[in-house]
Parts: sequence; C-alpha cells; structure tokens
Amino acid sequence: MGRRRGIMSDQLKEEIAKELGFYDTVQKEGWGGIKSRDAGNLVKRAIELAEENIIQGKS
Repeated sequence: MGRRRGIMSDQLKEEIAKELGFYDTVQKEGWGGIKSRDAGNLVKRAIELAEENIIQGKS
C-alpha cells in the first residue's frame, strides 16, 4: 500500500517545527530524521491550531 499524500502543507509543518524547536533537524536530515515524539508533538500542535480556527470561525 502506498503512502497517502499529506494533508498539512509543507509551510505549516515547517512553521510548527520551528515553533517546537526541531526545524534544524528537518533541514539537516529531512522529515525522516525527526524523533517520533517530535512528529507526535507536531501533529498534536496542528490539531490544536485547527481546533482554534474552528472555534474562531464559529464565534
């Protein structure tokens, strides 16, 4: 089974990686070089941002 195309834009992933402090690893080693904990934190932060956008849109 092939990989699915990502839902998050590269720009959003890079911004979150900078915010969380592991963007230098992404630049040096690519996305495959980050720790699974960092990947999980990236997804968690992306979900938080999406929820904030939904709440702001409904208010």
